Amino acid sequence: MQLPILQGVWTDGAADMRTGYPVNLLAVVSDTGLSKGYLRPADGIVQVGTGPGVCRGGINWNGTIYRVMGTKLVSIASGGTVTIIGDVGGAGQVSMDYGFDRLAIASGNSLYYFNGTTLTQVTDANLGTVLDVVWADGYYMTTDGQYLVVTNLADPMTVNPLKYGTTDVDPDPIVAIKRYRAEIYAVNRYTIQVLQDTGGSLFPFSVVPGAVVTKGAVGTHAVCIFADQLAYVGSGRGEAPGVYMALASQVAKISTREIDILLRALTDSQLSNILVECRNEKGNRQLWVHLPDRTAVYDFEASMAGGFPVWFYLTSSKSEFAAYKAQNLVWCYNTWNVGDIASTKIGTMSDQLSSQWGEKVRWEFSTQIVYAESRSVIFHQMELHALTGRVAVGTDPKISTAFSIDGISWSPERYISAGKNGERAKNLVWFRQGWMRNWRTQRFRGDSDAFISIARLEATMEALAN
Repeated sequence: MQLPILQGVWTDGAADMRTGYPVNLLAVVSDTGLSKGYLRPADGIVQVGTGPGVCRGGINWNGTIYRVMGTKLVSIASGGTVTIIGDVGGAGQVSMDYGFDRLAIASGNSLYYFNGTTLTQVTDANLGTVLDVVWADGYYMTTDGQYLVVTNLADPMTVNPLKYGTTDVDPDPIVAIKRYRAEIYAVNRYTIQVLQDTGGSLFPFSVVPGAVVTKGAVGTHAVCIFADQLAYVGSGRGEAPGVYMALASQVAKISTREIDILLRALTDSQLSNILVECRNEKGNRQLWVHLPDRTAVYDFEASMAGGFPVWFYLTSSKSEFAAYKAQNLVWCYNTWNVGDIASTKIGTMSDQLSSQWGEKVRWEFSTQIVYAESRSVIFHQMELHALTGRVAVGTDPKISTAFSIDGISWSPERYISAGKNGERAKNLVWFRQGWMRNWRTQRFRGDSDAFISIARLEATMEALAN
């Protein structure tokens, strides 16, 4: 009997059935002949250098990576060499965008420009507090949470206080601004309004009639452009948070009940500090939602192909969950570049390994419930059909399985070899896997040394007479 592996089931202390998503394994919906989907190792992280502080944001501008690390704006060359440009102060995540001739940085409630030579702070008192910044139609637009502020076209260092804009559909605060195509999305806590450049002597952007989304975002960095839409963590007024995709006045929820449960467990402060970003390559689009103890990833293509939301988790833990220590993705130098949230390290992502910053991390997946219609069943063996033999030379990694008949307590782990380097025909089989009276679920674990892709799980079972 083939058992599904793309998502599993577990139970919690509230007597609730919960969905178990793969951990540090990417769920790929594809008909391989062996199955309709498989699990492959999440990309590893290779350190290429260090900077002057923890990475707080990054961008590709004119083919070069620019990051804010600590309080410093830096440029990073293809080999990892870091050049300090200047100080932008502040703490926490920054916003970065660029126009034709300068890079804009919103850091520490202030606005800075870098023109390729000189770093300058905008000191015009009319600018006010800067929470976020985008470039649109020659203007640099910022928000202080109440107003939308644009710099002067002729002199981006100055602001005319008569050219302030607002969002009027709801009194909720503005948390972020995004530019998509020729429109500005003013993202409020509970609503989103779309604006277009219509010119005029005062605020040059006007609200598009009817283009209102009735669910806003929880924080400035909890929103990004993904799959040609706005993707974000947020909610409507009086609602619990979820993950949404919106365009113009249309909105769709992509978070599942399991993801909603994770979001509901967070405090308002934790929600406001969520970072959402996207990764798009090889015909695959992923939305990364960075949570305090893990990163939840939504796979757009796999969800479309499978007809159900496909999620998986990334973590930097060797056991249980811990924050995923790679954020601020930047595509540059023909690779994905990241920063470490816990140190000054900078690195690149690699599909040739799954360790992170030179450290082992765990992987895990589980099955849905195996139900025998109230009959007892003996499990003679479990077999994984996998791509083996790709591990590092000299290693002999082990993987394990365990089962549960209640979704909470688990049997002792049973270990086997995942195969050494070159053992590409290795059989991954566990014999004498016990029995069940009614139902059970199975769990499989390994670490980044066991660099394998799992294509199919088969169980050999024998039903006992009633």
